[in-house]
Amino acid sequence: MEKENSGSFEYMGRSFSELSVNDDSSAFSDCNSDRSGEFQTASSQNRRLLLACAAENSDDLLCQLVSGLESCSIDEQKQAAMEIRLLAKNKPSDRFKIAKAGAIKPLISLILSSDSQLQEYGVTAILNLSLCDENKELIASSGAIKPLVRALKTGTSTAKENAACALLRLSQMEENKVAIGRSGAIPMLINLLATGAFRGKKDAATALYSLCSVKENKIRAVQAGIMKPLVELMADFGSNMVDKSAFVLSLLITVPEAKTAVVEEAGIPVLVEIVEVGSQRQKEIAVSILLQICEDNLVFRAMVTREGAIPPLVALTQSGTNRAKQKAETLIDLLRQPRSGNAAVGRTSDVSG
Repeated sequence: MEKENSGSFEYMGRSFSELSVNDDSSAFSDCNSDRSGEFQTASSQNRRLLLACAAENSDDLLCQLVSGLESCSIDEQKQAAMEIRLLAKNKPSDRFKIAKAGAIKPLISLILSSDSQLQEYGVTAILNLSLCDENKELIASSGAIKPLVRALKTGTSTAKENAACALLRLSQMEENKVAIGRSGAIPMLINLLATGAFRGKKDAATALYSLCSVKENKIRAVQAGIMKPLVELMADFGSNMVDKSAFVLSLLITVPEAKTAVVEEAGIPVLVEIVEVGSQRQKEIAVSILLQICEDNLVFRAMVTREGAIPPLVALTQSGTNRAKQKAETLIDLLRQPRSGNAAVGRTSDVSG
């Protein structure tokens, strides 16, 4: 498996020295337990359940819940899945105990259910259990990846969002990234990025960001049409997705297929606009992407120049971060070079990743 680093902040174990923006890590937040509301059971019953699991007979209760997951009654399965989901959400100390009691495999079976509510409960319980690092390997090895991808395709909006989060959690193990990419997850995540509500878009972008540290997943994402929603979200400053989308693009742009795709989706005018009116972080990411697009392509350089990039780049050399100033100066030099020959090829290798 080939893993590529593009360069200052640490995010999920990866270093991004290229960007050097103070608040980069806030571009993505890790998926937490489900945020879809509590169950339809009374709050007093929820408290009794939590108290029971704190008692000496908690192991017996967990065994009963696991048995309920395997019941022939859908209603009993739903009740057991709901209660496991609740315990895993509210009692982090029980997440490993629930997995150890044997809940993982029957929960995965529920994800394959034709009952949408049962599928949603199964997905969300798996998400909550995946928040325990010790459970991630067991969840993946028990065959959860393909059912989660199925939920991304067929589930309720909540199931899709929580499936994206669960896949993100599993992708934090490097050995799972390729398996998730090959399972068909990337087109489904791109669809969620394009059509989901804000939470779905955010969770999809975060999962794609994690998965696309692997080269074959970058190519797979480009081929699946990721560039169109990325460019649209970057163009919409009211989407609250400019940073996330730009960071995903900054990973993808290291492969030639992505450079061509972003140009074909009219990404250059959007990137130039970000350099002109975006936040300091957005400007730095955009100029980094433009630099990589232009570094060895005269046609793309001409397109960037025609979009009026030089004035905002000059302004960035006066007001940007040190790293942004350096990149803007390098890109200006590149754009002002004669439009023949390859003298500039390789000049940006020290500042692009």
